[in-house]
Amino acid sequence: MWLIRGSRKRVPPGCGVGKPLLMDPATDGAAQTVFEVCAKGTPGSHEPGAYDSGRVDVSEPASISLGIAARYASALFDLAREGGALKALEADATALSETLAASEELRGVIASPVISREDQGRVIAAIGAKLGLNTLTANTLALMADKRRLFVLPQFATQLTDLIAAEKGEVTAEVTAARALTAAQSKKLAETLKARVGKTVKLKTTVDESLIGGLVVKLGSTMIDTSVKAKLAALQNAMKEVG
Repeated sequence: MWLIRGSRKRVPPGCGVGKPLLMDPATDGAAQTVFEVCAKGTPGSHEPGAYDSGRVDVSEPASISLGIAARYASALFDLAREGGALKALEADATALSETLAASEELRGVIASPVISREDQGRVIAAIGAKLGLNTLTANTLALMADKRRLFVLPQFATQLTDLIAAEKGEVTAEVTAARALTAAQSKKLAETLKARVGKTVKLKTTVDESLIGGLVVKLGSTMIDTSVKAKLAALQNAMKEVG
């Protein structure tokens, strides 16, 4: 099981068991204590000193899920930055996001309260091996599986991407288009947004044909909606007021 020792001091990898140390973020409450986590014993065992977090209600409010994801992402980001592994972490975050988006089955596995932590751990370990994830990332996912926190994996990947972008002086714009943007269109949009915010802008683009035409751009707290769908809705509302 995972042996927990409360500490606010970061210590180097090793922990005396030949495995990299993981920094388990504070529990889901308000406390901010960071824990040293060492792999010891067998997950699910009842050996002395073992800590068992039990099952988790995966229907927890989105704000709580986001908070959990942010703490795990922040802990992993700090370790990767100190170890000079941010480039590898960025690739891991992208790979995880793309895999989650493409696999409904995986999303079901990590969200299910019925599937055991052991089975979830085996699934995420197999995916990590297939994607070639960095050791720090793979160990963090193993910890999240053991704590039954894999249900926040989508938010976790997004948080990692945001942290890395901020470190590089970048911001991410979520762009929804009626049809796929060409390379020239994407470049032009990124340049336009950069001129507006004064930072390099990375585009995260999805396609929604129901927009009919145009774009919806979300950049931080700003929403820019130039879609035909929005214009038609505005026209419809205007007609109702006239009538």
